Amino acid sequence: MSKDRKKDHIEMAFNSVPSEQFLMDGFAYEPLMEAHPTDNGQLDREFLGMNFKMPVWVSSMTGGTEMASVINTNLAKACGEFGMGLGLGSCRPLLDDNNRFGDFDIKHLMPEAPLFTNFGIAQIEELVDANSLSEIDNITKSLKADGIIIHVNPLQEWNQPEGDRFKRAPLESIKAVLAQSSYQIIVKEVGQGFGPKSLKSLMDLPLAAIEFGAFGGTNFTLLEQARLLGDESGKRAHRNEFGHIGHSALEMVTFVNELRSDADKCQRFIISGGVKSPLDAYRLLQQLNANSVVGVASGFLKYAMKDYDYLREYVAEYKDCLLMANAFLKRV
Repeated sequence: MSKDRKKDHIEMAFNSVPSEQFLMDGFAYEPLMEAHPTDNGQLDREFLGMNFKMPVWVSSMTGGTEMASVINTNLAKACGEFGMGLGLGSCRPLLDDNNRFGDFDIKHLMPEAPLFTNFGIAQIEELVDANSLSEIDNITKSLKADGIIIHVNPLQEWNQPEGDRFKRAPLESIKAVLAQSSYQIIVKEVGQGFGPKSLKSLMDLPLAAIEFGAFGGTNFTLLEQARLLGDESGKRAHRNEFGHIGHSALEMVTFVNELRSDADKCQRFIISGGVKSPLDAYRLLQQLNANSVVGVASGFLKYAMKDYDYLREYVAEYKDCLLMANAFLKRV
């Protein structure tokens, strides 16, 4: 035992008393029943018809920016190494031309892990009207991706001056994609989540999965408000309140548990939005009574913007925390 460590224990003892308890309602800490997990401990689960080595989905973050290539490359490497799924940021730029194709062309870095393209409901609506829905399948095929994400964002679009306006209910456009696409489809929100009626309407469809995009994480309605400067910000300040409505991941877990039945066509869920830590992730995964993985976005983004080794170390730590929670926290 290190003398320095014992000295630290003595000197720091009075500052190491917890001020509050991390409440894990419905779980018990059981320190006697398991050994410490090893680095190659098992967290495998089937999701989207593929084997996830970690129950983690890297949620869509960035599309056509100059940093997208570095970020997407690092995220794809992590997904390939750790066995996670990845949703690309908005692939809208590829609907116009192929200038940024290389930013999204990353499947070769994660050949055994699922990669999904991503399109906004506004673009889907435009493609339906133009009878051009095949474009999203073509882009998905060219990127060798495994499926398509449709993101639904009425508040974000409404809150940006240049935003699109939906001419019909998003559910109609989603159904049109399901009727024509040959790919698996995931539907997600972008920071406000889904209420019970919207959730149930999605569960009734043959989707590959539903991603929460719940309230509590990166909120694109507030993000659009933050982009405004000076007088424009003041003119549109009333819209700020709309960024504070929605449903948390825990609320949505409750909704799904209450609504779910064996008759639902969609039985898979990605729990995302405000999942602050691996402990939080573990708790939500255990509480949802359905096949699920947890979606992580901004936590990974911070490290994906740097060298891959930074991201790799962060993901390895995240996995280690999930393994520890799995070993020593038991549902009661």
